[in-house]
Amino acid sequence: MSLIENKKAKLDYEILEQFEAGIELLGFEVKSLRERLGALAGAYAVIRGGEAFVTGMYIPPFQPNNTPKEYDPYRTRKLLLTKRDLLILLGIERQKGLTIVPISIYNKGRKLKVSLAVVKGRKKHDKREVLKKRQSERDIRREYSDR
Repeated sequence: MSLIENKKAKLDYEILEQFEAGIELLGFEVKSLRERLGALAGAYAVIRGGEAFVTGMYIPPFQPNNTPKEYDPYRTRKLLLTKRDLLILLGIERQKGLTIVPISIYNKGRKLKVSLAVVKGRKKHDKREVLKKRQSERDIRREYSDR
């Protein structure tokens, strides 16, 4: 079950491949995410110095009065990936037109995981086609449920 989802990602991007990664968080960030606070809109992953980081992810403090004053809810957070996945993502990141985007954050046992996707941006007319297709599928399901 997903705690936070990047709902616009499925519309804005064409998902080519998905990966699972751990994420390095502070204690109050974990509590905040378990309460489903936060946003993935506008977040993306980069690989620097053999390590992966996610930037632009918003995680508000769980209890604002008990968090350090210098806490930045948009801070860059380290992703925990296997070396094999890191090498694959590094090769993908170097390709023009491809981006690595977090799709969702979810529980796996007691740990929090991030679902990363390699995506390619969609043009405006492609987005319209996706919306039309979704609407027609919804209409078909509605017709079958009425019968």
